[in-house]
Amino acid sequence: MAPLDDGKGNNPVTFVSSTLGNATGGVSKTVGGVVGAAGRGVGQTVTGITGDTGKPVGNALESLGNGVEGGAKDVGDGLEDAGKGKKDFFH
Repeated sequence: MAPLDDGKGNNPVTFVSSTLGNATGGVSKTVGGVVGAAGRGVGQTVTGITGDTGKPVGNALESLGNGVEGGAKDVGDGLEDAGKGKKDFFH
């Protein structure tokens, strides 16, 4: 059985984990961005249509969108860090 490291720093396990971490992290951030933008858009629409009466609901939807986007970004960053082999990605 051949060693995983070829002596030149090329480790197929590291390459695969890095690729998967970066891909999964990027997808997570993309989905979070789309959901966040949609939440803000719906919240602004609700506020625009209903005025002051619906403003609390519109603001809540915007906040929810921002929260989902921020959470997805943190998860994506963690996945990318894990793929890079960083040991402190849960900080």
